[in-house]
Amino acid sequence: MNRVKVTVTLTHLVKVTVTLTLLMAGGAAVATDCVVLLHGLARTSASMSKMEEALQGEGYATANVDYPSRDYEISELASMAVGEGLARCRANDGLGKIHFVTHSLGGILLRQYLSTAPIAELGRVVMLGPPNQGSRASDELEGVPGFDWLNGPAGHQLGKGANSVPLALGPVDFELGVIAGNRSIDPITSAVLDNPDDGRVSVEDTKVEGMDDFVVVEHSHAFMMRMRLPIELTKTFLRTGRFSDTAD
Repeated sequence: MNRVKVTVTLTHLVKVTVTLTLLMAGGAAVATDCVVLLHGLARTSASMSKMEEALQGEGYATANVDYPSRDYEISELASMAVGEGLARCRANDGLGKIHFVTHSLGGILLRQYLSTAPIAELGRVVMLGPPNQGSRASDELEGVPGFDWLNGPAGHQLGKGANSVPLALGPVDFELGVIAGNRSIDPITSAVLDNPDDGRVSVEDTKVEGMDDFVVVEHSHAFMMRMRLPIELTKTFLRTGRFSDTAD
């Protein structure tokens, strides 16, 4: 009798084990959020690699898009870069929300894309150093030799003049957190910007109507997306929709 009982118990355990295994396999299909990373003008996806690694550590799938920022106008770049990011995220099984983390021009590309096409899965967005109100540096320096080579057609559309793309875009209607920098490593460019600035964009010009949160960090435009505090702030906003008090 004892032997039968043991056999029954073992059989029961096997059944339980199989059941648990199936439940665990089902858990793997839980929706996973994806983050599209868009670098800035004259940069590459490598500039967003540290941010990407941090987001992957939080469990996000990522699409760190490399696009030819100096070769096309903003409308073409938006379709190209945002479109690729969406396609890569949508290729993931069990996709949840699609979030965006952008640097500089990358934020304008997302706004441009959304002005013509909705993103059904759109989640939260963090923009680092975005020229949301244009940058006076573009207007003041576009006649300097080498400007076209360094900035391309998009560079001429980031100012505050008649051909400004940022100023032609309306308020945002998605969850947005903006991170601005107030340190510069470029005194020449900073000289034509309203203070404080990050060397490319004034703090005031990063703001946009409709944003949900805003924070200033003591970093320059060129490196803020690789620094610990902006990365931590980005992770917090994607998780909660607000920046943490660590920005104080």
